[in-house]
Amino acid sequence: MKTIAIAGTFDSKGKEFSYVKNILEGLGLKTLTIHCGVFEPMFETDVSNEEVAREVGADIKEIAAKRDRALGTEILSKGMEKLIPRLYAEGKFHGIISFGGSGGTSLVTPGMRALPIGVPKVMVSTVASGNTQQYVGTSDIMMYPSIVDVSGLNSISTKIFTNAAFAIAGMVKFEHEEKIGKKPLVAATMFGVTTPCVDKAREYLEEQGYEVLVFHATGTGGKTMERLIEDGFFDGVLDLTTTEWCDELVGGVLAAGTHRLEAAGKHKVPQVVSLGALDMVNFGPIDTVPKEFAGRKLYKHNPTVTLMRTTVEENKKLGEIISEKLNSAKGSTALIVPLRGVSMIDVEGQPFYGPEEDKILFDTIRKNIDQNKVELIEIDLDINDKEFAVAAAKKLVEFMKANN
Repeated sequence: MKTIAIAGTFDSKGKEFSYVKNILEGLGLKTLTIHCGVFEPMFETDVSNEEVAREVGADIKEIAAKRDRALGTEILSKGMEKLIPRLYAEGKFHGIISFGGSGGTSLVTPGMRALPIGVPKVMVSTVASGNTQQYVGTSDIMMYPSIVDVSGLNSISTKIFTNAAFAIAGMVKFEHEEKIGKKPLVAATMFGVTTPCVDKAREYLEEQGYEVLVFHATGTGGKTMERLIEDGFFDGVLDLTTTEWCDELVGGVLAAGTHRLEAAGKHKVPQVVSLGALDMVNFGPIDTVPKEFAGRKLYKHNPTVTLMRTTVEENKKLGEIISEKLNSAKGSTALIVPLRGVSMIDVEGQPFYGPEEDKILFDTIRKNIDQNKVELIEIDLDINDKEFAVAAAKKLVEFMKANN
């Protein structure tokens, strides 16, 4: 019989959790109740808040005595981040559900994020209809709007709670039979302006017997790919679109953090990297571009996306960053350079065509890349040329076969 973990603040929302517990058990599932509130629960739970606090060497009585909600949330959320994946690894539950406001959501989602991709996770929250990035991160948490506050049982909340309970029950009870044969996995990065390249490379790799997972280089995409590489999902990485570093460096809206371009090298996963879309920084609608960039070359990609051309100085810095990241790689690594343009709009006749900017990028890489560790391949084509795409894919196949 499958088990659903019900996690949350049983000191303030015991009635709501009891309601969901009864629904799940009525569906033929077991439940594992986990209390992560500061004070005594309304009914005894399977895992106490004392156990949660103990995960990080804290004493729940001392936390309660201070009556500092922010401190309690910080400590108990860290405890949940350690406890939840441990309980899952021990086979104690098969899916997890929680209900709460911003505080309850902050308490439980760190533990949910620490679970493997694919483990059912449902968070019914008052903040689910807003920006949920801080709660979801790179995980697959299903954020379910609570509509009304998670405070008591009424005609709206009971319907929401019931639907959420049915959702987690369905995810756990009905197992999908995998019908696609397991193939070696390759991660690839793509942006609208590098789509032809990645599509052609993906086609080639699939013809060679690989399954390709494409990540959109929107910040979250890069972070998610890095995490899955860390988790050991991939046999190779075709990181052709490294544009997220432009946003990280300049202050755009699609940054993926300072650890971008590290995971494959750290874990010796074969990788072929390129310079896709390093000609642009991303912002929202044109009136949202910060005033400090007045006078810069802008391109209205669509009504909600404005692109800004990277400068000579920014390209120099990007070349240094990428070289530094790749030089630290422990596995097979190649950097493949498209000498005639790094994106669809960085070619002659297009709005971001920039021979001077590209030259400093390429020259900086030639100067800084350690060719004893990184194979530097220069091709006199633009990044979206079919020959360039196939060359990148072939090099990755070569690395992966040698790695087996």
